[in-house]
Amino acid sequence: MSPDLRPEHDFWAAHPGATLAGVDEAGRGCLAGPVVAGAVQIDEADLVPLLAGPLAQANDSKQLTPAKRDALYETLTHEPRVRWAVGQASPEEIDSINILRATHLAMRRALEGLPALPDHALVDGLPVKGLPIPHTALVKGDARSLLIACASILAKVTRDRLCLELDAQFPGYGFAKHKGYGTAAHLAALRRLGPAPCHRRTFAPVAVLQDDLPFPE
Repeated sequence: MSPDLRPEHDFWAAHPGATLAGVDEAGRGCLAGPVVAGAVQIDEADLVPLLAGPLAQANDSKQLTPAKRDALYETLTHEPRVRWAVGQASPEEIDSINILRATHLAMRRALEGLPALPDHALVDGLPVKGLPIPHTALVKGDARSLLIACASILAKVTRDRLCLELDAQFPGYGFAKHKGYGTAAHLAALRRLGPAPCHRRTFAPVAVLQDDLPFPE
C-alpha cells in the first residue's frame, strides 16, 4: 500500500489554512549510532502536484530500495516546495534518558529545525511527549500519510549515511552493512571486538559485554 493524502486532507478539512508537517524516525531499535528523525512540511496547494510528479514513488522508507530512497532523498532536499529538517539524539543521550525519550527529543529537534514551526504535525506511531506544537499520532503513519512517508525517507537515508561514517571510523563491526541493527554478524563483531564508543551501552546485547569499560560521562 502506498501512502495517499487522506490524513492530510482530513486535517485541512478541519483546520483550513493551517500549516502541517510529517515526522518519523529511524534507528530506534539499533544497537549503535544516533536515533534520527525527519520532518517534512509541504503547503496544501503543492501536495497533489508533488504526489503526481517528483514524489510519485514516495512510500514508507522500509518499502523502498536503497537506490529509490536515495533518489527521493535528493528530490526532497532539493525541491523548493519542500521544507525539511532532520534531528538526532546521540548514543550518550539515549543511554542517559532512554530510547523513547531520545526518539521524542530527535523529533522535537527535527521540527524545530524547519524554517518556521508548522501549526500541527502528523507523527508516525504513538503520541509523543515534548513536541513544540500539537500533533496527531498515526499508527503505521508512514504507510498512510505522504508527509510522514517523506519524513521516513529523510530519517532513514540520513542515518544510513551516518552509519557509513561509523564504518570508516570503527572498522570491523560492519556498520555499512547492518546499519547498527542487531544482526548475527553485528553481535559476533561485538563479542570479538567489544563495544565501540558509538554503541548504546544500556542496550542489553552491549551491556553484557562492557563490564570492564567506563561508562561515558
